[in-house]
Amino acid sequence: QVQLVESGGGLVQAGDSLRLSCLASLYSISNYYMGWFRQAPGKDREFVAAISHSGRTTYYADSVKGRFTISRDNAKNTVYLQMNSLKPEDTAVYYCAANTAGVISKLSYNYQNWGQGTQVTVSS
Repeated sequence: QVQLVESGGGLVQAGDSLRLSCLASLYSISNYYMGWFRQAPGKDREFVAAISHSGRTTYYADSVKGRFTISRDNAKNTVYLQMNSLKPEDTAVYYCAANTAGVISKLSYNYQNWGQGTQVTVSS
């Protein structure tokens, strides 16, 4: 099964930007729909963004719409999450996930493969 490794997290100030990367190995992700989720301390994991296998269709949580952009480079087997205008409430561990359900989805149970996560901390 595909293995996913996130990178790019860090400590930033409110209003700053970060770009997260998710590098896949063992298998090509070109046939996978991909997603980003996040989990803040004491809260459930929540959907952030998803992208179709071609990259032509994207889907965002209302809380990040207009600030975050998901993209992918299938040739590099990598998915990205560009995060602009970061807010303290964006602080969380961010996870990349791959789904073979064949639908762009905000539901975590549609995703079969998960990375270990990368910490994003936004100070006020």
